[in-house]
Amino acid sequence: MKLYKNTPFRIAGLIFCLSFIALLSVRIDLFTKFNTDTNIQTVSPENALSNKKYWMNILQNNEKIGYSYTEFLKTDTGYRLKETIFMRINTMGMIQNLSIATNALLNNDLSLSLFTFSINSGLFKFTVDGKVKSNLLTIHTRRKHFRKKFSFQLKKKPYLTSGVLPAIRNEGLGPGDTRSFFVFDPATMGQETLKVKVLKKEEIKILGEMHEATKISLNFKGAEQFAWIDVNGELLKESGLLGITLEKTNHSGALSGISKKPVEDITKMASIPSNILLNDPSSLNMLEFKITGVDKSTLNLQGLRQLLNGDHLTIRKEDIDDLPETFEITPDAIEFLKPTPFIQSDHPEIVNTVKSIINKNDSPLEKSKKLVSWIRRNIKKRPVLSVPDALSTFKNRIGDCNEHAVLLASFARAAGIPAKVESGLAYLNGRFYYHAWNLLYLGRWITADSTFSQLPADVAHIRFTSGSQETQLDLISVIDRVKIEVIKKQ
Repeated sequence: MKLYKNTPFRIAGLIFCLSFIALLSVRIDLFTKFNTDTNIQTVSPENALSNKKYWMNILQNNEKIGYSYTEFLKTDTGYRLKETIFMRINTMGMIQNLSIATNALLNNDLSLSLFTFSINSGLFKFTVDGKVKSNLLTIHTRRKHFRKKFSFQLKKKPYLTSGVLPAIRNEGLGPGDTRSFFVFDPATMGQETLKVKVLKKEEIKILGEMHEATKISLNFKGAEQFAWIDVNGELLKESGLLGITLEKTNHSGALSGISKKPVEDITKMASIPSNILLNDPSSLNMLEFKITGVDKSTLNLQGLRQLLNGDHLTIRKEDIDDLPETFEITPDAIEFLKPTPFIQSDHPEIVNTVKSIINKNDSPLEKSKKLVSWIRRNIKKRPVLSVPDALSTFKNRIGDCNEHAVLLASFARAAGIPAKVESGLAYLNGRFYYHAWNLLYLGRWITADSTFSQLPADVAHIRFTSGSQETQLDLISVIDRVKIEVIKKQ
C-alpha cells in the first residue's frame, strides 16, 4: 500500500523524546549525600557545596553534537542552578538545532523550590515554570498569548535531573554504597526514583590528562548508565543511551568542533530490524511476537488487544463494526477527558475547530474518523525537536508522531471522547521504530493513529506504555535492550 512507501517522516518523533530523556537521565546531579527514601538531611554550613561552573561536550558515538554549561551557586537560602544545553540532532536525515535552558532555586537539601524550563528548536518553543510548596507543585505553561496553570500532588520531595554534583567524598561513600532520590522531569511532568551506586575508582583521560575518578552507576527505571567524578566532586564524564556521552571540557572547547556533517540518524539507531517483511500490516488481523531482553513486568504489554503469554505477545485487530452509538463513559475513562499541560483540550481555538469538524449528531466513531482525517490533511509530517503539545502543533501545522498523538488526544477530549497517548514500536519498511499513537474510548478502548491515518491502528503497533506523556519515561528501560521477533501472522 502507498501508506507504507516513501514515508520516513511518519514515524520519527518519539526518538527525540527518548534521546532527550536519555540525555536528561545522565544529567543526574548525583545527590548521593541524601536519601530521599528516608529523612532528608540538610547541608550544614561547613559541608555546603562550593560554587561550580563547568562545560561539557555532548557526543554521539564519539562525534560531537553539542555542549552544556552549568552554574551552581550558593545563596542565602540554598543554591541557584543554571544550565544551558545546545544539540544538533539528526532525525530521519534532517539536522535540527535544539536549545534547552533550566534555571532553578534549590533548597539547602538540594530539593527543588522554583524552576523555569524552556526548549527551543526554532519553530517550536515550550516554556514552563513551577514552584514547590509542601507536597504541591504548581506550574505555568507559557506560549504566545496563552498561559495555563496546573497543580500536581508530589509523592516525595522533588529533585531535578540536571544541575548539581554534591561531593560524594564529603560523606565518605565507598564501593557498594547506594542512595536513592526522587526526580522531577519538567519535559514530561514525570516523577520517578533514581538509584545511585558507587562502583569503583579508576583513571580516565579528560582534556588530554589522566584523572583519578569515582565511577557511579545510575539506575533509572531499569536502565543503567554511568558517571565519573574526580576527587573534588567535579563531573568528568557521563554515558547515556543511544551512544550519547558527555565529557568535561573548557569554554573554547565547548563552543567549537560541533560536527557539520550528518551524524548517525538517531531514529534509525534506536530502531529494531524485523526478521520478516510485512508488506501491508494494515491488512493483517493478527501478529504474534517474541519479545526478549527486557523486564516485561515494567511495561504495559497486557490488556485490550494485546495478550502476553511468557515471551509471546499476540496482537489482534479490533472490530469497530459493533461499536455502540451511545454509551456511558466508565469512571476509569473520565480522567482522560481533562486537559493537561500538553493536551490543551479546553483552549478556545481547539474547541472551536473541533466544533467545525464534527456534527452534533455524529456517533463517537464518526467523530473520531473525522478528527483523524482532519489531522491527516492539515498537519504536515516532519520530524520536530520539542516537547510535544497540542496547541503548538495546531498553530504550527507541523509535527511527527508525538505531535499527532497529543493533537488527536486534545481534539478527541474537546469532542467529549476520552483519549490516551500510547507509545511503543510500529513497523515501517522492514524495521520497528519507536512511535506514538492514541487510544479512544468509543464504548470500549480502540486504537487510532492519525500519523498513519488508521482507526483502528494496524497490529504492527506494539504498545509499551499507555496513558499520559509521562508514561513514556518507561521506555528508558527498553531502548538498546528489547529484541523483537515476528512468530506468526494472519
